[in-house]
Amino acid sequence: MRDWLLRNLYPYRVESLEGAASGLITGYYEPLVEARRQPAGAFRTALYSPPPDLATRKPYWTRQQIESWPNAQGSLRGREIAWVADPLDALILQIQGSGRARVTEPDGTVSTVRLAYAGDNGHPYKSVGRWLIEQGQLKPGQASWPAIRDWARRNPARLDEMMWANPRYVFFRQEALPDASVGPRGAQGVPLTPGRSIAVDPKSVPYGAPVWIDTTEPGSGAPLQRLVLAQDTGSAIVGAVRADYFWGWGGDAAEQAGRMRQPLRMWVLWPRP
Repeated sequence: MRDWLLRNLYPYRVESLEGAASGLITGYYEPLVEARRQPAGAFRTALYSPPPDLATRKPYWTRQQIESWPNAQGSLRGREIAWVADPLDALILQIQGSGRARVTEPDGTVSTVRLAYAGDNGHPYKSVGRWLIEQGQLKPGQASWPAIRDWARRNPARLDEMMWANPRYVFFRQEALPDASVGPRGAQGVPLTPGRSIAVDPKSVPYGAPVWIDTTEPGSGAPLQRLVLAQDTGSAIVGAVRADYFWGWGGDAAEQAGRMRQPLRMWVLWPRP
């Protein structure tokens, strides 16, 4: 396979329109959350499938409106897939774009399902970590998800304010999970592979393109130089030298993805002329 790549493809360095060859790589993963099919106890935050009027209102209601306005809430009534206990779990699922839910049914049976991206409200993504930095609540470089969760535990009265700083809202569809070793489908329509799939801006890098990345691992700073495939995108992934590295699922993936924010250089392997 390596010989075939060398014979048929040629590396082209990716640069911005301004000529910058260095950019940013972040990380994402597939979260796993505990959920209930019916609201009970602490499980009061709903995960929704797309409302029937989503296509008629562009952009749709903001996150704040969906969570606080009666008219917006009425549009989503009956669209609940499941309920989670922590609003931040719902926010993380929406930011990552998909996830797994261990759902407890009313009869007590438990099954793990995939919650796949099914649409959004059309508003731009705004980082709650950036909002906390701007508010003087966290220092630059400290806005990891553990730090955000810790701040939320200490400031429950401001949780809605932080959540509503990100107006983007994502809707899901439930899918069966027959094979737990298979990743979620990315924007290209194929399952993502941990450590080998990245999200890109498709205006700059086409889906399916082999990409050589040159960066470092979060925490250790060890070199991370490898061939990956452009198979996904995201609302925060904008620009030429910009990528989101798929770490997979589970606790280690969450930790690595939450800390990843490193300089990046990248080359697209393109068919030789």
